[in-house]
Amino acid sequence: MDNVKKLSEIILNLPAEISGNTDKETSVLTYDSRKVQNGCVFFAIKGSTADGHVFMDEVAAKGAAAIVCEHLPASLHPDVCYIKVNNSSETMGLIAAAFYNHPSKKLKLTAITGTNGKTTVATLLFRLFRSFGHHVGLLSTVQNQIDEEIIPATHTTPDSIKINELLSMMVERGCTYCFMEASSHAIDQNRIKGLHFAGTIFNNITHDHLDYHLTFDNYIKAKKKLFDDVNEDAFALTNKDDKNGMLMLQNTHATKYTYALNSVADFKCKILESDFTGMLLNIDGEEAWFRLVGNFNAYNIMAVYGAAFLLGKDKKEIITHLSSIEAVKGRFDYVRSATGIIGIVDYAHTPDALKNVLHTINEIRTKNEQLITVVGCGGNRDATKRPLMADIASELSTSVIFTSDNPRNEDPEIILDEMQKGVKPLHYKKTLRIADRKEAMKAAVRAAKQGDIILVAGKGHENYQEIKGVKHHFDDKETLIELFNLFEK
Repeated sequence: MDNVKKLSEIILNLPAEISGNTDKETSVLTYDSRKVQNGCVFFAIKGSTADGHVFMDEVAAKGAAAIVCEHLPASLHPDVCYIKVNNSSETMGLIAAAFYNHPSKKLKLTAITGTNGKTTVATLLFRLFRSFGHHVGLLSTVQNQIDEEIIPATHTTPDSIKINELLSMMVERGCTYCFMEASSHAIDQNRIKGLHFAGTIFNNITHDHLDYHLTFDNYIKAKKKLFDDVNEDAFALTNKDDKNGMLMLQNTHATKYTYALNSVADFKCKILESDFTGMLLNIDGEEAWFRLVGNFNAYNIMAVYGAAFLLGKDKKEIITHLSSIEAVKGRFDYVRSATGIIGIVDYAHTPDALKNVLHTINEIRTKNEQLITVVGCGGNRDATKRPLMADIASELSTSVIFTSDNPRNEDPEIILDEMQKGVKPLHYKKTLRIADRKEAMKAAVRAAKQGDIILVAGKGHENYQEIKGVKHHFDDKETLIELFNLFEK
């Protein structure tokens, strides 16, 4: 997308100390010194692994038109405009929004934050508004999407330059709505700075990402910042049943709304029936069958229902359209073998998400069949959740096979050692460890009989396994179907 702007246009009203000529034109924004080209604007950002300020002289020599920084270099390059600000990452969001003509103001942008369910809520809202006939954008963990065009996602929330570029593409193609996940990392790193939201949604907060945030309090504050910063013309919708749900709304300027299953709320739901194919819900007095399963998905449905109403849709029409939408790939993804074994693939990669999925299965099953869980934990991520997840899996399953998730640069056997520390002695006999994920799944299929349930947790929609920096093709659902077919012959 060709876009050329004068520096003076994109830094208008910016609180900054400016040294140099602002009459120059630029067509590229970047914070990656390797991508610097003649005439670009470079943002010197202090990251967790590198500080962009180190590269200022190199970037100037490459022909950058401007450098946004928090402190100036020892000597200023005569051809570079230096824009000194308090926070480079915040400023990048503001400049990116101006560079792309503030696309978030030209569509109704809704952000979803929380530990579990962001992808499901964002994707269901995308599908729902598509079913209403709108042109719609999606920014999610699984993929970014503009109507039917899929744009691969590398992060739950892209950087602020990429977000504004994508939003600008959406506006160009006539989108009137966009639904995006807002991860705690993205909020903390100012990736959503400068965006104008029509609405914000909170679904839940549980143990995750403490490798980054260090404390649960920091994690909560990162999520809360989304609501603290939103404008008064937006809505803020929260899960009232979550113990931190109302905390999110404490300082928001937006209009406050709630949804719940167990509390008095603006949007209320009750689960009437549930099985492995879906559930019957009563939503604000209307009954309908939905293709999603489990208590946690009832909350996801209510977040979607409430947001859609607040975005101007009729309640009965929302329920009619929403009840026909299928589950999101890799979220309680249900397959059945010819011999009657039930397979469920789910992205559950946090203790709470795993507990939710296992509780849901246990509520539906008769207890006359086995529940075999295959689960691992990712490498180079929050290690404190490993024993917790192993404890939950062994507590709530008939038998458990611990295996690799995405080991990344860690030794899978060490990850499994840490998981097994969480298993209580009375559950030792029901656990097994097989580091090779396919072999672990094969062992589960071999052990299962008609009516038994196999849960493969942790990777969900992912179609790769990351080992020592290399992504190898691996799809849990595809592999499970392959193994079902193999053992039926």
